[in-house]
Amino acid sequence: MDFKQLETFIEIAKHKSFSKAAKELFLTQPTITTHIQNLEKELGTILINRNNKNISLTEPGEILYSHALEILNSRKKALFNLKEYEGKIEGIIDITSSSIPETYILPDILKSFINDFPDVKFTITHHDSHDAIDEILNEKVNFGFVGSKIPNSQIQYIDLIKDELVLITPYDYNIINNDSYVSISSLKKENFIMRKEGSGTRKVIVNELKKNDLPLDHFNILAHVESNEATKEMVKKGIGLSIVSNKSIVDDLSSKSLKAYKIKELDLKRKFYFIYSKKRINTPLEEKFIDHIKNFFE
Repeated sequence: MDFKQLETFIEIAKHKSFSKAAKELFLTQPTITTHIQNLEKELGTILINRNNKNISLTEPGEILYSHALEILNSRKKALFNLKEYEGKIEGIIDITSSSIPETYILPDILKSFINDFPDVKFTITHHDSHDAIDEILNEKVNFGFVGSKIPNSQIQYIDLIKDELVLITPYDYNIINNDSYVSISSLKKENFIMRKEGSGTRKVIVNELKKNDLPLDHFNILAHVESNEATKEMVKKGIGLSIVSNKSIVDDLSSKSLKAYKIKELDLKRKFYFIYSKKRINTPLEEKFIDHIKNFFE
């Protein structure tokens, strides 16, 4: 068995799809199929169930999967050590991130890391805090940056920085007084823009409302929005109010396009986290990235 066959096998296992594996590896689907057929012929066993629409691994396939990961990781380590010996560290790091870290935290981290390792490349995808964990456990990405801590024994969490959610209104909004705090009872008749389910921001809000025996529909929610930037723009247009990360509105407050208030009854403080799989064996490049994250926030 060769490395291409093992890479093909792992990508099919990750994506549960021959076509997605082909796309990921920049190969044609017939080539992908040939790699698997040759691997199964060499090993004398069936590795992948193809009997239905849902691709799954057979028992021999499950056994091979963990070994295949170790083999390819060992290969990466060997190549890394050789490049390090030559004074050139390179490779690709796959990251997923929720909205706020992706926009307001990750760019500074990448800039700092690239300054030290200019030949390293990144692929960055967007997922909410919940889906980011699935992406990591399914080994589609190496690392994640999220704004919500979802208990999972297989995920390592590293605290990054603190954040606080605040109520935002258009700058010329004159219904709420000029105090820096508002009462939640004064918001009952206001229109709201709310982040979609799965968002770390939404989770913090829902949990705090529960502590005060209030349902989410205490607010008159006009729209559920995926993007934090879209949420802010809707508030600026006067469509409704919202609750967003304080880190995301620094420029908006300076330019006087938004106002921000704390809600008296709600403790909307939270943290952002760096996450990765405890069960996965990291390559030397990935270990350097983990160390860089820890040092960066110290």
